[in-house]
Amino acid sequence: MQYEKEVFAKYDKKCIRVYQAYNPVIANEAIRLQNFGDNYNFNRMTWIKPSFLWMMYRSNWGTKKNQECILALDIFQDMFDSLLEKAILTSPDSLLFDGDEWEKEFKQTAVYCQWDPDRNINGGAINRAAIQIGLKGTALKEFLDRGIYRIKDFTPLVRKWNEQRKKGKINIKELPIEKIYPVSDKKIRNKLGM
Repeated sequence: MQYEKEVFAKYDKKCIRVYQAYNPVIANEAIRLQNFGDNYNFNRMTWIKPSFLWMMYRSNWGTKKNQECILALDIFQDMFDSLLEKAILTSPDSLLFDGDEWEKEFKQTAVYCQWDPDRNINGGAINRAAIQIGLKGTALKEFLDRGIYRIKDFTPLVRKWNEQRKKGKINIKELPIEKIYPVSDKKIRNKLGM
């Protein structure tokens, strides 16, 4: 199946929203500090995901171990755009790189891009891709230092929506409304296979 590769997200003039799932210790500290604190592992890669329903699929609606708390991070658009500019696909696209060129770029980057099938409310794949952006090292530090505008705890909403979903009574219009986030730079689009 050919998936539409665009960034679908909730955003406004200043920020774009991404989601992450954590255990309660990390999540509660992040909500309190409005950034990540001592319980967060700064030495491993972290992934940010603009698709709410992909995050629900990945965390099984916040029921997987160590993914019980869903955070919505509103990050500055200029930071997000910078991450897209630096990102390298996690697997080579033969139209863009030969294997050696991709491997060299991949080893040098601290920002990764991966496309996975986006999901519906019950976890079924739909005909568009969901982007994930992986950060480590200097890119992660920069993101944490300058990228986050606000962190919201979505856990109570996720629990409510999951109960409604299981009963077949969820109102889709209550979920985050995501639309195509404009990525007009042709170099970025080509590099990320958009």
